[in-house]
Amino acid sequence: MISWLHDVIDFSFGNKDAEAAGTLRAYWLSFIHLSDRAFLLMNLYPLVLAIVATGLANTGMSAEESSTKSATPNIVFILADDLGVQDVGFMGSQYFETPNLDSLAEQSLVFNQAYMYPTCSPSRAAILTGRQSFRTGCYTVPVLERGHFEDNLFSRWTVGLEDPLYARPLRDQGYKLIHLGKWHIVGPKPGQESNLPLRQKLTQPKNGDLSWLAAHQSAELQQYYPTGRGFHENVGGTWWGDPARGYDNGYLAPGGGYVAPFKNPFIVDKPDDEWLTDRLTSDAIDFMDRHKEGPFFINLHYYAPHRPSVPRSEEALAHFLSKEGDPVTGQGMGPLKKKREVAAYATMVKSLDENVGRIADYLDKAGLRDNTVMIITSDNGFNGLQSRNDNLRGAKGYVYEGGLRVPALINWPKNVTPGRCDEPIQGLDLFPTFLELAGIDDYQEMLDGDSLVPLLNGEPMEERALFWHLASTYKNPPCSIIRKGDWKLIQYLKKGNIELYNLHADLKESHDLAMEKPEQAQLMLRELVAWRKANSVPLPPSSVLDH
Repeated sequence: MISWLHDVIDFSFGNKDAEAAGTLRAYWLSFIHLSDRAFLLMNLYPLVLAIVATGLANTGMSAEESSTKSATPNIVFILADDLGVQDVGFMGSQYFETPNLDSLAEQSLVFNQAYMYPTCSPSRAAILTGRQSFRTGCYTVPVLERGHFEDNLFSRWTVGLEDPLYARPLRDQGYKLIHLGKWHIVGPKPGQESNLPLRQKLTQPKNGDLSWLAAHQSAELQQYYPTGRGFHENVGGTWWGDPARGYDNGYLAPGGGYVAPFKNPFIVDKPDDEWLTDRLTSDAIDFMDRHKEGPFFINLHYYAPHRPSVPRSEEALAHFLSKEGDPVTGQGMGPLKKKREVAAYATMVKSLDENVGRIADYLDKAGLRDNTVMIITSDNGFNGLQSRNDNLRGAKGYVYEGGLRVPALINWPKNVTPGRCDEPIQGLDLFPTFLELAGIDDYQEMLDGDSLVPLLNGEPMEERALFWHLASTYKNPPCSIIRKGDWKLIQYLKKGNIELYNLHADLKESHDLAMEKPEQAQLMLRELVAWRKANSVPLPPSSVLDH
């Protein structure tokens, strides 16, 4: 009991007034010796209240302010790159090994129907701004686009300063913020993106070419970088879509940018560097440790497991090469050449999982876990060259479920009841979720998503439709998509033709019901067209549609 009250005294006074704390301890010891145990118990509670009140007054902090400070949660937002919805154990994989994520999922709210755009650029723009693609002009990765000007609205690369990111309101709320890893919402030459609409797709420098770097280190272009958009620090964020770009041979370079030296001009080399995912995690932990008084926001956007598929170690590669594949998803199956790439990818997924475990361990040991929200997801579906999922149609780049669905969970001990949620959610919902978690209720800028906090509290969200607008060609022609209830409708923008699927009955989208269910198709189509009309959504020049 004596040591416990000493802890209360230390908490109340801290280092502000050691002499006062010492005097109070001496008084307390005298009180112990002069009092019998019954008297002590009767008088202990008001004495403790007096100590805490005295200590709070000594620090200049009211009890209300103390409660508010401790109630503001830290946020760790982990975004993987190209991690498919079933590339993790907690979503059904029997081939990939993610024990840390699986354990975390058991303590989290897991979203069974989480969506992004089918490629990284529009997903990241939507996540960071909370705004649809037609507002930012980011429809796909610019260098992946196909076709001619008449049939496309070629994508921007750089998110304009008129589209604020969530970092700014969080910073104004008192958060310390760091971005680590992939950024990809600034282009190599932002000046080329000013005359819209673009008449040809944007290009990028060759691998190993750093001629762009001096301009990107200037104040003019740094305003498009994390530290110019509200983050306090940036580790590794630039226009790169993968870490291999620093090497002349790109994907064919030994280590592909995942093995040190990373050759990323926004990562300062350290003597103990080995593996990029490990390094980004170490820097994230260092930032949390430096700001553990909180609140902090960690924007940890791993480059992994994006290609190139680099084995984390030869031992890990041998393990997955010898492992039996999963006949349900098809993961780990196929000819040796394909199996080797998938096995290398599996080692990268396992490494990502191990680093998620490192972060959870740090939060536990630092006593921060209960006041830290962890949100983990991916920017789009799996890359078909690295993984496989026979349960879904399509992969990264496609407008079908294999390209759009991602794993997602939110963990917050004692605040989020573990379980599974079937409510469809999307990347646009993260910005408003961050705001509500941070206690920001006066944000005035336009957002297209909805906060997920009601779901965390076990409350249903109002019924809504999810929308996508992909106005340039990559794996599919330009189209808009609406998902509502069990139904998903795709309308291609050139001629207006549609596809309709019931995802509850046909998750693989193998049976187009547009002709069989004309009333349902028209119901969905009217809502999609009304959404485009209400938001003045732009269409490619050759489109026959009015809206």
